[in-house]
Amino acid sequence: MDNNQQSKESTDRSDLVSEDGKNSKSVVCQRCGSKVLCPGVAVFAEKELFLPSMRKKSGLSTTEGSVDGDTLTAHWFVDDMYTFENVGFTKDVGRIKYLICADCEIGPIGWHCLDDKKSYYVAVERVNHA
Repeated sequence: MDNNQQSKESTDRSDLVSEDGKNSKSVVCQRCGSKVLCPGVAVFAEKELFLPSMRKKSGLSTTEGSVDGDTLTAHWFVDDMYTFENVGFTKDVGRIKYLICADCEIGPIGWHCLDDKKSYYVAVERVNHA
């Protein structure tokens, strides 16, 4: 599985996105397999968002200086936090809360801005699909 990172980026999205633009498979944690979203509840959205590198919750708080991470564009969007099967939130980092797996606390897997109570984004590259 040396090509794992490459295959994730070049995955044919038609396999993950249904005709109506929603997730056709369950969205699960890459680390523990815990279900984050059921099929058909999230809409595929392209929005450029910065997410810090994946770590356990204790390592997520911003340290002095810059934070390592990635600018990701492919996300699953939901407009209600109760749509999630299993997700946790970090403490506020500025006006943002990062989404993490509620079971193993790995993350961030997604992003939520406190200014908009109806937008939650889960990065497609930070989760698996089953």
